Amino acid sequence: MADWGPVIVAVVLFVLLTPGLLFQMPGGNRVVEFGNMQTSGASIVVHAVIFFGLITIFLIAIGVHIYAG
Repeated sequence: MADWGPVIVAVVLFVLLTPGLLFQMPGGNRVVEFGNMQTSGASIVVHAVIFFGLITIFLIAIGVHIYAG
């Protein structure tokens, strides 16, 4: 049985936290901008830290497991 939990959580978080797709923090003119499809170096760093924090919570603290097969 393969554990697909980490793969699914990582893919979903990667798509949702892509800078500029849903939101960008910090934005160009405001602190948070929604759906502007642009990015910056600072935004990439902030989103990477948020991604790391959430994936750590979901995989280590909560322990999400999805078994297939």
